[in-house]
Amino acid sequence: MDHAEFRRQGKEMVDFIADFMEGIHDRPVFPNVKPGYLREMIPDCAPQDPESWEAVQADIERVIMPGVTFWHSPHFHAYFPTGNSYPAMLGDMLSGAIGCIGFSWASSPACTELETVVLDWLGKMLQLPECFLAGTSGEGGGVIQGTASEATLVALLAARSKAVQKFKTEYPDMSDHDIMSKLIMYTSDQAHSSVERAAMLGAVRCRKLQSSEDLALTGPVLQAALQEDRAQGLMPFFVVATLGTTPSCAFDNLQELGPVCRAEVMWLHVDAAYAGSAFICPEYRPLLDGVEFADSFNFNPHKWMRVNFDCSAMWIRKRADIVDAFNLDPLYLKHDNQGLVTDYRHWQIPLGRRFRSLKLWFVLRMFGVKGLQEQIRKQVGLAKEFEVLVRSDDRFEVTAKVVMGLVCFRLKGSNELNEQLLKQVNEGKKIHLVPSQVRGTYFLRFAVCAATTESGDVTYAWDIISQLAGEVLEGQNSQNMAE
Repeated sequence: MDHAEFRRQGKEMVDFIADFMEGIHDRPVFPNVKPGYLREMIPDCAPQDPESWEAVQADIERVIMPGVTFWHSPHFHAYFPTGNSYPAMLGDMLSGAIGCIGFSWASSPACTELETVVLDWLGKMLQLPECFLAGTSGEGGGVIQGTASEATLVALLAARSKAVQKFKTEYPDMSDHDIMSKLIMYTSDQAHSSVERAAMLGAVRCRKLQSSEDLALTGPVLQAALQEDRAQGLMPFFVVATLGTTPSCAFDNLQELGPVCRAEVMWLHVDAAYAGSAFICPEYRPLLDGVEFADSFNFNPHKWMRVNFDCSAMWIRKRADIVDAFNLDPLYLKHDNQGLVTDYRHWQIPLGRRFRSLKLWFVLRMFGVKGLQEQIRKQVGLAKEFEVLVRSDDRFEVTAKVVMGLVCFRLKGSNELNEQLLKQVNEGKKIHLVPSQVRGTYFLRFAVCAATTESGDVTYAWDIISQLAGEVLEGQNSQNMAE
């Protein structure tokens, strides 16, 4: 494919993508394929001779599309949103063309400097404390990680390194191994599984603490756990607070947890993967109060801010804490401006990194703060519409407070009844939902995901759910009568 052919085929691909996005609502949201379907549709080995672009393009619809779950369909209501927009796609396209591997400033200055500046932009949109912004002389700063899971692991490893040095000063007779064996971190029983996984990868104990009635981790619960564990000779060092949990979009109490962490000299990491985007709206910013106590904060613009995956924004109060934990400087990575500029290889797990800030920059400029705020408010409004529909039907109940774009609901009755309802919904392949379970209660999650979702799509989904609920209840009644 030469330059001329790329121009022609590239324009055709843009047209294909635009047609795909424009017609996505007509595709079945969930694929009707069996495991292993694709292997039967393509050869066992790569071709020896080049194939034409036309042959490759033809296989997109034949091979790929039948096995795609369409996350950007207005009928997709599972998990949380994944960002998408034409400006972001263009940013990814340019990033791919430039093809730099921005592990250091010298490896591509624009890659580093744009990321630093755009993360400052985003931090100001969230009204983060000044200490989190790089500016020109600040101690903190932002970085784009791949995922919130990665951000949690990076924060944990930085906190672990800092804690080991601290405890070695306090207990000079203890080895690194002895200290590591006693380190313990804390999070809520509602936190994402990636938090516990970070503890596994970081080789430290993780204690999941009981959340309150409104599913929040509170200060008194954390304080009591610290006292218990210290009495057992353990060394608390790290806390992960969640704003907008995956099961129910619950919010830990930062204003209680923060002072405890500050007083006990523990690293506080705040994971707002989904909810963080909403904090650019003044009416939701109070949910972030207490972030001034945090040592690190993270959310995913690639969830709710129209930025394509992957783009997970993370801020550090003191960048030296993370650089000291990850800093290795072999000769082949050094450059003349070493120490004078940011080298993002010290802020992450991998060495290489893509030019991800381009797509974030494009989105912030082409939507503007107001455009992004409107999108978030629209989706919260659609969730509220669905909540009204659920509450208007005596067969159903809402199981958690609806704060943002997620409604947790269930049929009144057994868990088995709701499992049957979900099975019927997803087997119909007209809409797609996933379940969750909190304290033994199984429920369905309705998330407003696609940017193109409208009121009619909410009503469409409810009509399907309502009809299938009637069939499930009728089947249960028939079974009860037979018994």
